[in-house]
Amino acid sequence: MGPDSGEDAAAVSGVGSAALMVWDESRRLWSIGTPIAIATLSMYAVSSVTTIFVGHLGNLPLAAASIALSVFSTFSLGFLLGMGSALETLCGQAFGAGQVAMLGVYLQRSWIVLLCAALLMVPFYVFAEPLLLAAGLQDAALARDAAAFALWIMPGAFSFAVNFPTAKFLQAQSKVAVLAWIGIAGLCFHVAFSYLLVTVLGWGAPGAAAAYDVSLWAIALGQAAYIVGWCREDGWRGWSMAAFNEMWAFVKLSLESAVMLCLEIWYLGMITVLTGHLQDAQIAVDSLGICMNINGWEGMIFIGLNAAISVRVSNELGSGRPRAAMHAVIVVIAESLLIGLICMALVLIFRDYFAIIYTNDVELQHAVSKIAGLLGLTMVLNSVQPVVSGVAIGGGWQGLVAYINLGCYYVFGLPLGYLLGYKFNYGVGGIWIGMLCGVALQTVILLFIVWRTDWKAEAALASSRVRQWGGTGETKALLEEN
Repeated sequence: MGPDSGEDAAAVSGVGSAALMVWDESRRLWSIGTPIAIATLSMYAVSSVTTIFVGHLGNLPLAAASIALSVFSTFSLGFLLGMGSALETLCGQAFGAGQVAMLGVYLQRSWIVLLCAALLMVPFYVFAEPLLLAAGLQDAALARDAAAFALWIMPGAFSFAVNFPTAKFLQAQSKVAVLAWIGIAGLCFHVAFSYLLVTVLGWGAPGAAAAYDVSLWAIALGQAAYIVGWCREDGWRGWSMAAFNEMWAFVKLSLESAVMLCLEIWYLGMITVLTGHLQDAQIAVDSLGICMNINGWEGMIFIGLNAAISVRVSNELGSGRPRAAMHAVIVVIAESLLIGLICMALVLIFRDYFAIIYTNDVELQHAVSKIAGLLGLTMVLNSVQPVVSGVAIGGGWQGLVAYINLGCYYVFGLPLGYLLGYKFNYGVGGIWIGMLCGVALQTVILLFIVWRTDWKAEAALASSRVRQWGGTGETKALLEEN
């Protein structure tokens, strides 16, 4: 059975019991979230290290790599991470309900679906230059170099199809320490390999891209090898034809998850595309790229908490413990907001200094300092929004949240950013403010939904989902035969 199956958490009856609940939930959340955050930070650092190495080659290579990594790599990451997030719902609830054997089946289904999805993204990379020009990027040289870099990092995109399902499989069982160790090892390898290819051998931007691809695949294959070799009694029962059963229902939830997360992840990536239309686009794109990179570092912490709260909610709902799920949600939202405020304060204190890590250009450093206030505000909003999305994934609400994201981001926030940036001539700051308004609206709506949630009904729905998708006679027969 899953962890803590049986009696629900006790109701909070006073200050003492509230403090005990907060301590207990914090311990559980951070024991899951910290290794996931380390693993995610390590993988994100692969991108950051690539940006840093390319940044010291010049402003044009930095702008090209920033566009390729923030638009094309983010497109792949968002789509495949979203598709893989279906496993957070299914594996988490199945593990909570004690149907551990189904975890390996779900993993294999996800590998099949995500590898097929990765193939569909190939034209996006192959035709990167005309797509960038059609999107309005006015600098032809920048579009050409960004397209070349995008093509060089395309092999790395396929690693996400292996990486994300394996990570979700391990997260559902709280086997997260191994993710951290593999991530750290992969990052150390990437730094050394990037130095060899870019600095020692002088391969420049192509060398940085090659190091990026190899490092991402090393992390993905390391996780897969651990599951196949060391998880035979914990969900992995070998390859099974049961992976091909109930495929359409799995694809449907995967697509809902992908739409939900893609609309979130691509949204901030659209700032880079819109900024490319401004005058002096290279400085604007570079300054925004540095800020988005810093924001991404903070975001990795909350991706860890996103995964942790998704595991907690899905496990508790699968175990029939709705009050425990509610307690986890309350604690993670409060703690995330506090961390976001601390990050904003640090950005404002060091606004004149952190750009030095990325560039020696004084004009670019000054441009970053001017928009650091917006970066701080973004960090506060992005502290709450990811964990609320994690609650949605744990509860299986992906379809509903996808509609909310579409309205808040692309009907409200994106047009507002365009108006402020171009029609009212506020430049990159106006684009950013408008899009932050979309994030704020989405966060408020999701918080309202969480506040009104009937957790007992959600626990009953989770039990029904596990029975429907994991309990068919055909699937059980194939597992027993396996």
